[in-house]
Amino acid sequence: MPLGRELPQLLKQRLLYKGRKFDFEVNRLRLPNKIEGEWECVRHPGGALAVPVTPEGKLVLVRQYRFAIQGRILEFPAGTLERNENPLETIQREIEEETGYTAGKWDKLGEFFLAPGYSDEIIYAFLARDLQKLETPPPGDEDEDIETILLTPEELEKAILDGEPVDSKSISSFLLARSFLI
Repeated sequence: MPLGRELPQLLKQRLLYKGRKFDFEVNRLRLPNKIEGEWECVRHPGGALAVPVTPEGKLVLVRQYRFAIQGRILEFPAGTLERNENPLETIQREIEEETGYTAGKWDKLGEFFLAPGYSDEIIYAFLARDLQKLETPPPGDEDEDIETILLTPEELEKAILDGEPVDSKSISSFLLARSFLI
């Protein structure tokens, strides 16, 4: 088998941390070239994200405080999959909690790995249309600091290009949604 097609052999796996949202493990591998080493990995159940579009063509985003970067960042609404939960169910719940909107039409945009160098997290991206503002939005998570923002696709693109903090899953999903937004 040519180099690059044979998979490394897992020699040992150690769970170092079991968390509420993810686990952290260290794996000892033997590469096809017989070199051994250790690789850390964040094991994550995956997430779902919506690119919500109002009937007027505005995108619904959230500006959210993120501890890891010690600041606020612009994102599309998203959430972690619960055990045995369908990604569409996840994002239908999250869009209501985070933005106060519900969507009448859902299209799958695609899925992608968020950071495969150190995590197995996969994001399932959806386009949410026929939005309606809920009269009484469900309570959000008490540990979240979120502000809802409405932007045109052009305004979001300008924010990204101007260097405003926007997370990678939102940029990737915006790119996937562009053909629907033009």
